[in-house]
Amino acid sequence: AVRCAIYGSVTRGGPIGSSAISVSHVTRVALLVSPLASRCYSHGKVESDEEFDARWVTYFSKPDIDAWELKKGMNTLIGYDLVPEAKILDSALRACRRLNDLASAIRILEAVKDKAGPHKDIYPYLIQELKPTLSELGISTPEELGIDKL
Repeated sequence: AVRCAIYGSVTRGGPIGSSAISVSHVTRVALLVSPLASRCYSHGKVESDEEFDARWVTYFSKPDIDAWELKKGMNTLIGYDLVPEAKILDSALRACRRLNDLASAIRILEAVKDKAGPHKDIYPYLIQELKPTLSELGISTPEELGIDKL
């Protein structure tokens, strides 16, 4: 943390009872650098991986989820520093099917491929895990549609 301290004298100017304050002389401005203390302000419980997955599966499994909630949930999920597990993606794809939103289902698969980044083995693994769900729901992958080459 960086703290700034101003040392000097301050005088009141103007008639008696006036609230005007003027700085007559500032002797120095000291910049004090002190190491940050590691503080843990959150006293809440740390969420395990299983609890995280269960929370998102439950979110996407809501029977009354609407298109906005689906997109908001995927936006939040993709914003995390992780690639979602196959069971979360399965739940999200089923939500897309309940909403008859094929475009969102394909966007989810594209986002996961992008999120996997340079780790070329993650996306094929997820597609392998999701293949039964994709077949059941009638969802084609971006590669099957040929839009990955655009």
